[in-house]
Amino acid sequence: MSKLRIAIGALTLSAAALVGLATHEGYTDTAVIPVKGDVPTLGFGSTTHEGGDPVRMGDKTTPVKALQRTLAYTQKAEAGFKGCVRAPLHQEEFDLYLDFSYQYGMSATCRNLAPLLNAGRYREACDKLLEFRFVNKFDCSTPGNKTCMGVWTRQLERHQRCMAVQ
Repeated sequence: MSKLRIAIGALTLSAAALVGLATHEGYTDTAVIPVKGDVPTLGFGSTTHEGGDPVRMGDKTTPVKALQRTLAYTQKAEAGFKGCVRAPLHQEEFDLYLDFSYQYGMSATCRNLAPLLNAGRYREACDKLLEFRFVNKFDCSTPGNKTCMGVWTRQLERHQRCMAVQ
């Protein structure tokens, strides 16, 4: 793999990353609460409909509509990401930070990761991912927890992928 990073303006979410995001989120045709205390999600983890209205319990979707919603969100997220991150990135970094943004929101990315990335502190940005392990003040990295272990596992995977390209 090339150690050269690419100008942020030239990057776009890879197809593999979109499929990975959908796989991690899982699909549900009816709104569910994924983790106790969380907001309802639908399709591939969407918390809002395309018009911006929040997902409500009882809402339904189809696989095609859910994938269209996920793609629309990630395309919008790309623009937001490029608005706060100006540093060059590897494709793998771009993909995993957009995946993070899908789960935690663009404000979390711009507030917590962008300052590190823009300062060229790439390893620190990777490590910062591990701080996002809480759901309703519960530490999902707690061994043996049955509440949100998937949240912690996903962060560990992101961190590992991030460190692999440093």
